[in-house]
Amino acid sequence: MKRTAMLTGLLILAATQSQAALVSEGELTIGSDLTYPPYNYLKDNEPAGFDVEVMALIAQQMSLTPRIKDTRFASLIMGLKSHKFDVVASTLYVTPERAQQVAFIPYMKTGGALMVKAGSTDAPQHPEDLCGKRVGSIKGGAWIPKLRALSESYCAPHQLGAIDVKEFPSSPEVTQALFSGAIDVEYENAAVAKATVDKTGQRMKITSTSLLYPVVVGLAVNKNDTALHEQLETALSRVSTTPEYAALLDKYNVQVPAKTDFQRALDGTL
Repeated sequence: MKRTAMLTGLLILAATQSQAALVSEGELTIGSDLTYPPYNYLKDNEPAGFDVEVMALIAQQMSLTPRIKDTRFASLIMGLKSHKFDVVASTLYVTPERAQQVAFIPYMKTGGALMVKAGSTDAPQHPEDLCGKRVGSIKGGAWIPKLRALSESYCAPHQLGAIDVKEFPSSPEVTQALFSGAIDVEYENAAVAKATVDKTGQRMKITSTSLLYPVVVGLAVNKNDTALHEQLETALSRVSTTPEYAALLDKYNVQVPAKTDFQRALDGTL
């Protein structure tokens, strides 16, 4: 009997040790920038969008209540590291630089698009077409280093003028800068670009004809939070087999990344 009691105690201790330490007991606190439709935004003063719906399914699998903390994109990783939330779910692109700071769980693959004002005669289709132009982006966008590198490696040798990247705190502010003439082109995630065109009543148009710089998107957790990382991975694996998840992928026109896509994103070769 003593042996059975000892074994039971060890099992309880192991379960306790493997349980993730959460910001708030019984809740999954999620950092997300709610200015980024259709992925993360406010609808009737409530969080909505692809990331919000995915995290609701994941939290349900974990028997937790999801709680969204609206945080501007550039402050998300800092907020995670200071334990303001448990996980970031905010269309965070997987990059080698970010992977040095956080642990990723891949869940989506998407890419970029270019937009100009509807009446513009300019129609850039590829990143190389941005030489000599003022390009607006959300602050911290993963494509910014790529555009700056292209400016040096392609635009400068061809004497086409630099790509002048201007960063803004939120996507709506980038769009406003486009309308005001402060920038020439808006670089945005493809699904967000489509939603923006619709939301602005076709006052803008998408000029790129294919996904630019395809990317893998991941949930982010602190590197030392291995228990939560494992629990989120398990929950996502279960969610990914449900018809609800399949419907979300179709609704938002996004894909599930392959393992090779994730590795290439980590290596910076995607």
